[in-house]
Amino acid sequence: MGLSVPEGGHRAGAGRHGVGSVPVDDATLMAMAIEEARRALGHHDVPVGALVVRDGEVLASRHNERELTGDPTAHAEVLVIRDAAAAVGSWRLDGCTMVVTLEPCVMCGGALVNARMGRLVYGAPDLGAGACLSLYNVCDDPRLNHRLDVVAGVEAVACATLLTDFFQARR
Repeated sequence: MGLSVPEGGHRAGAGRHGVGSVPVDDATLMAMAIEEARRALGHHDVPVGALVVRDGEVLASRHNERELTGDPTAHAEVLVIRDAAAAVGSWRLDGCTMVVTLEPCVMCGGALVNARMGRLVYGAPDLGAGACLSLYNVCDDPRLNHRLDVVAGVEAVACATLLTDFFQARR
């Protein structure tokens, strides 16, 4: 899957990936994750979307499927990690970046560490369950066997609005 519409980086020296010789920034990747999140609305799942990128190539893209499948582990992050691992033929996803619309929970943060993901970029914080900065910091815990770089708040307003609209419509 190719990427397009490059813009400037999210912050100086961070968040730039390449597609061939074309740089792609975190905001462009997050826009793709937001589009993926919208697919969850078709089956009444919480709209969270995630993708895994390596060397400018999107390896996998998924959204929440807990309601669709009845599987409590069917978070976008877990599903996209499984697909990315299958795409590269290894459980080790070092050198990869996950881009996700909502801060990962403890389960998903642990999956990122166990997959040896190189980097995490997320949009909206999750003040009630976030495990990558808000409540815990699983991704940067020196007691664990792997740590990854985290960039928080990319397109946070757009990501939060998608979630807020979903929950307001359910009331």
